[in-house]
Amino acid sequence: MSVERPTTDDPAKAHDAARPGDTGEVGSGDPTPLGDAGTARMSSSDTARVDAGDPPAARLGDEAKSHDGATAAASGDAGTHADSVPAVELRQVGKIYASGAVTALEDITLTVGAGEFVSLIGPSGCGKSTLLRVIADLAEPTSGTVVVQGKTARRARLDQDYGIAFQQAGLLDWRTVQENVELPLQLHGVGKRERRARSAELLGMTGLTDFALRYPAELSGGMQQRVAIARALARKPPLLLMDEPFGALDEMTRERMQGELLRIAEETGAAVVFVTHSIPEAVFLSDRVVVMSP
Repeated sequence: MSVERPTTDDPAKAHDAARPGDTGEVGSGDPTPLGDAGTARMSSSDTARVDAGDPPAARLGDEAKSHDGATAAASGDAGTHADSVPAVELRQVGKIYASGAVTALEDITLTVGAGEFVSLIGPSGCGKSTLLRVIADLAEPTSGTVVVQGKTARRARLDQDYGIAFQQAGLLDWRTVQENVELPLQLHGVGKRERRARSAELLGMTGLTDFALRYPAELSGGMQQRVAIARALARKPPLLLMDEPFGALDEMTRERMQGELLRIAEETGAAVVFVTHSIPEAVFLSDRVVVMSP
């Protein structure tokens, strides 16, 4: 499912523009609901049309199967950076857990272009997080091929070609904000002076300069997530993988963080694969939305 990002920079207004249950005008004019947990489907020939003031509508290109043969929709356009190496290429990827009782992914084909923001949405259990883990080489696919930045997923992980952020910030309590951000650089032997310069740049980007010497316990949930995002960006990765990073935040903080993430993605030029349960969040943030159903 492909959607256009709303023109407003106000997350709250964007949320209003994409309220679950609103409809887009598709093809012959039959409404396609956006509110049923991401289960709306269209044929590949349908084209969405969004007029001024209408809610974002959807356009389906390629289809990929997830779980027991249900579909995950993704547009056929690989993004605006046509001459760049795609950030992610998945070809007929499947994942069956060792017991053989659960098919988490089946025949997933998806390309994420350089600098593109793609959200994965769908109900719990449809394989969103599993797909993200496969891209990150934290889970091995049963079938198919995974290419990240033109490399195998394993090589991309070893080369740290992506940053990753989860629902919980996962900060080290005994390290300051500055030291948490510097951790990936320290693990790769980057000198102290260069680490400090990079962490200062990232803390400025995320609005945390005044909190550099604070500890995680002294920060709000939203501030902790900003530290986690800054840490994920430490090595200037061309790809960010994010698994419901705002899921534990209150609504006001969540909307503010959505705006911050868009700004950071635009400033760095990084591609983003973003897992969420929220249709309004996906519509506001994304260049494309991939809908998965169990």
